[in-house]
Amino acid sequence: MREAEVNRKTAETEVYVKINIDGAGKSHINTGIGFLDHMLNLFSKHGLFDLQVEAKGDLYVDSHHTVEDIGITLGQAFLKALGDKKSIKRYGLSYVPMDEALIRAVVDISGRPYLYYDLELKMQVLGNFETETVEDFFRAFAYNSYITLHIEQLHGKNTHHIIEAAFKALGRSLDEATKIDDRIEGVPSTKGVL
Repeated sequence: MREAEVNRKTAETEVYVKINIDGAGKSHINTGIGFLDHMLNLFSKHGLFDLQVEAKGDLYVDSHHTVEDIGITLGQAFLKALGDKKSIKRYGLSYVPMDEALIRAVVDISGRPYLYYDLELKMQVLGNFETETVEDFFRAFAYNSYITLHIEQLHGKNTHHIIEAAFKALGRSLDEATKIDDRIEGVPSTKGVL
């Protein structure tokens, strides 16, 4: 089983993440931010990752520190759980519609962190979640898991639908990229390293 757990503690937040890449989509999420809990549950369910996230943060300030630190910790746990990356498919692509919204997520487990982000979010706040932190989350996750991540909005108006489709698409594309293919010897790179 490819699984890992990571603890991160700062003056602003305390985050615990446990992930099993070869899971069944079971999750237990408690971040203090209801909308983010919902998004991480969707990421887990549609990526078929077993995921536990416990977070306490300075939500009296805003949600930024907590959201970003969860992205950092989840990225670190994902990278650790991947292990040597032998025989993984490496690339993943997913299109996810949600009503009028259509999101494309493309990942490369490359060892080179990068984020291309193109979502237009009209609502600034959903519950106690500031929507501008969606980009911060994806960047923190990509840079700490050392993946290349492209998240693009092809259609959409409803902020909730756009973000929800993005988290589902990320989970589905990572599920594809982390699949083991027995035809691949070592890592899928001519450099011999990812």
